[in-house]
Amino acid sequence: MEKIAIFPGSFDPFTIGHESVVRRALPMFDKVIIMIGFNSNKKSFFPLEKRLKWIEQVFEDQPKVEVRTHEGLTVDFARSVNANYILRGLRTSADFEYERAIAQMNKKLYSQIETVFLLTMPEHTPINSSIVRDIILHGGDASMFIPKGLNMAEFTLNNA
Repeated sequence: MEKIAIFPGSFDPFTIGHESVVRRALPMFDKVIIMIGFNSNKKSFFPLEKRLKWIEQVFEDQPKVEVRTHEGLTVDFARSVNANYILRGLRTSADFEYERAIAQMNKKLYSQIETVFLLTMPEHTPINSSIVRDIILHGGDASMFIPKGLNMAEFTLNNA
């Protein structure tokens, strides 16, 4: 059976921390599907189409990575793509507590799913999409937090 992992998130925007987690997970799986989901608790800053395009650009050299969108439960998406793993990155102990609860609920909803946690690289610990969005919103230079090769001009307020 093919080992398929999904990496769900809003990725608003996709950061170097996200990229690192995916690239480090690739040796463990046959395929990693980055699932851009809709979080009902968050209002999107960047349009879905842009986020999809940016992530596809980051992994255009990687045939084991797919990028898709989904509205609804992550476990329903996992079932639909025959994934038995959910990939999550952990920056802090607070992340762990939050992610643990979600992982346990997902396991109850879909007994075949396993959540795999990867610790972020130490240099990526302070990076999160909310802070990067705030930097962009206030006209700061967020290029050091965005994957190389993406056009930072597209990350301006005028292009959001």
